Amino acid sequence: MAGYQPKKRKLTAEINVVPYIDVMLVLLIIFMVTSPFVTQGVDVELPKTHSATPASELAGDSEASFIIIEITADGELGLSVNDEEVQRGMSLDEVIVRVKAERAISPDAPVAVGGDASTPYAEVVLVLDELGQAGIAKVGLLTDIKG
Repeated sequence: MAGYQPKKRKLTAEINVVPYIDVMLVLLIIFMVTSPFVTQGVDVELPKTHSATPASELAGDSEASFIIIEITADGELGLSVNDEEVQRGMSLDEVIVRVKAERAISPDAPVAVGGDASTPYAEVVLVLDELGQAGIAKVGLLTDIKG
């Protein structure tokens, strides 16, 4: 056995990928769990019934004021309180100030935004956003009931 030589092993440098796979699976789970919370949108409370409730029943008494903001097809704003004549040509800041003043007098007054059928959706969302930033939490949308 004088001529016995042990086999020489080649050293190979390999990266162990198992820990990297574990890290990637943990990250995947984290992203899957957190992705539903990242969605954005406008909070709306959808009606639960098939028929509309008259605004007089929503206000609670006949003395309550109704604040209606109208948006024309070309983006012009108008404001009406208690079915008075619509004041057109107001700026968004003027509308917000007037709505806040009316809500200071009558805090439960319902606020509704209505737009022409050809009004760009961005105009309606802009008015809703400004009303929300002004502290007016509940705002309704006007619709035409055909029947």
